[in-house]
Amino acid sequence: MINKVTLIGRLGNDPEVRHLDGGAAVASVSLATNESYKDKDGNWQDQTEWHNVVMWREMAERAGNMLKKGMLVFVEGKITYRKYTDKEGVERRTTDIVANSFRLLEKREGGSNENRFPPSEPGSSMGMGAGAQTSSPGEMSPGSDDLPF
Repeated sequence: MINKVTLIGRLGNDPEVRHLDGGAAVASVSLATNESYKDKDGNWQDQTEWHNVVMWREMAERAGNMLKKGMLVFVEGKITYRKYTDKEGVERRTTDIVANSFRLLEKREGGSNENRFPPSEPGSSMGMGAGAQTSSPGEMSPGSDDLPF
């Protein structure tokens, strides 16, 4: 069985990073994906979907340091569902994407292409899931047709 989600979109906010009692970091960020289509009258319509993305441990720390509202990012992970009780005591349900990797898809402000992707060594666990591939800055450019999946 497979539970795999791949998203490319823009961040709706800066990541919120917090630390749990045990010291583990967790980051939450919203990601917008857009789709354009023609309606029955032939008019172009835009549809935006918002996704809650959750990152853990070292990846959460990297997200807090690297990611900013409006950045174009590639996120890969799994879909999860959870229940919680809000402040008013109402039980709510939410859908999250638990990320196992992310990549910037555009040059960071004030940076060069050298800083485009987070540095990682083959086999390192810097937010990479098992079997994930690492990319060097020259392997993918914003206008290229070579998508990372």
